[in-house]
Amino acid sequence: MTTFVLVHGASHGSWCWDKVVPLLEAQGHDVVAVDLPGNTYGEFDIPPGQVTLDTYAQHACKVLDQQDEPVVLVGHSLGGLTITQTAEYRPDKIKTLVYLTALLLRSGEAMLPVSSRDPETVRAGLQRDSWAVSEDLSVAIYHENSLKPRFFSDCSDDDTAWAKSMLVPQPSGPLMDPMNTTEENFGRVPRVYIECLQDGALELAYQRDMQSNLPCGRTISMDTGHSPFLSAPRELVWHLVSV
Repeated sequence: MTTFVLVHGASHGSWCWDKVVPLLEAQGHDVVAVDLPGNTYGEFDIPPGQVTLDTYAQHACKVLDQQDEPVVLVGHSLGGLTITQTAEYRPDKIKTLVYLTALLLRSGEAMLPVSSRDPETVRAGLQRDSWAVSEDLSVAIYHENSLKPRFFSDCSDDDTAWAKSMLVPQPSGPLMDPMNTTEENFGRVPRVYIECLQDGALELAYQRDMQSNLPCGRTISMDTGHSPFLSAPRELVWHLVSV
């Protein structure tokens, strides 16, 4: 059996895997759903303004260090950056990286690259139609009217309402921090990409551009929106087990 470590994306938490975890466990697998620092209030003694991509990766490393065997490390959306950087630090602890409609960036690239960290440059880099930025620039907050088409386009009304109630402001540091990886470490860990054909957050063309830049050993397609862990958990688990 396999140990799956599941890493959430922006503004989410381990709760987003609640439908997936019992389905994997029912097939005999071990599962750890990770909460990243800054995305779960009260659990970590670190304010969102101090959270970086390295903060995420180092926390994921601690989780991997607690496992007896190499794991299948799954990252959703922004979680793709976390699993990439984690693979640089712990390549021998990972059996396979799975990018679930996730950011797959090369070394030196960032989700939102900024030329400097002065406040005006950061504010300009973070301002987007989908979110607002806090006054101190520490977090980005998704606009309510963007959530359904962006994240939950094919989810039930009940699942959408529940998920919306669980979202938290996203620490801004990981959005701007560049990847720092090498072929010797990250480059030798097998990669699988699960693309979501109806994604409203990471458009399919962008998912495929990233895969062309960093080819994966296998690509799986799901005809879902951005959150198949809610809209198609059984199909998602079938694909994860096939990995």
